[in-house]
Amino acid sequence: MLKKIPVDIGNYITGFVDGEGSFNVSIKKRLDYKESWKLTASFNISQKDRVILAWIKHILGCGTLRERKDGVVYYEVTNITSLHDVVVPFFRTYGFRSAYKKNNFRIFSEIVSIMYSGKHNTKEEFQKVLELREKLNPGIGRKRKYTLSNVVTSEESSETIRKTVSNQ
Repeated sequence: MLKKIPVDIGNYITGFVDGEGSFNVSIKKRLDYKESWKLTASFNISQKDRVILAWIKHILGCGTLRERKDGVVYYEVTNITSLHDVVVPFFRTYGFRSAYKKNNFRIFSEIVSIMYSGKHNTKEEFQKVLELREKLNPGIGRKRKYTLSNVVTSEESSETIRKTVSNQ
């Protein structure tokens, strides 16, 4: 649950995240999953300054810190309950200023809500999450490994194979 945070601290963190943070949803191919895809929602900030990230982690009371070999430190929250109960309410309380981050946060919040409820385990809601994910972080310049069309095509192929095998 979100604890009471002084307004100046909440506004500072939100401003910092507005410039340096990101909201993401990754998808990984997993043969050991029922639908063979694993979705992971994440909020993260990367910096060389571990102190500020450790302080934000302390204020929010969730997440992890990791350090890359090049000295960049990541503060990341991937636990869906922490995202739903802490991160989303925090940024709803201390709103973003930039239109870009407001839009990403709105999309991310919707995805977190679907995943928290477990509805993303249905074919329709899984596809909705993928469609929302396509709108997340527009114009960042990096190519996604798996796009909506990759996943849908893969799922249709798997379903065709299952039906063909079971009909023989």
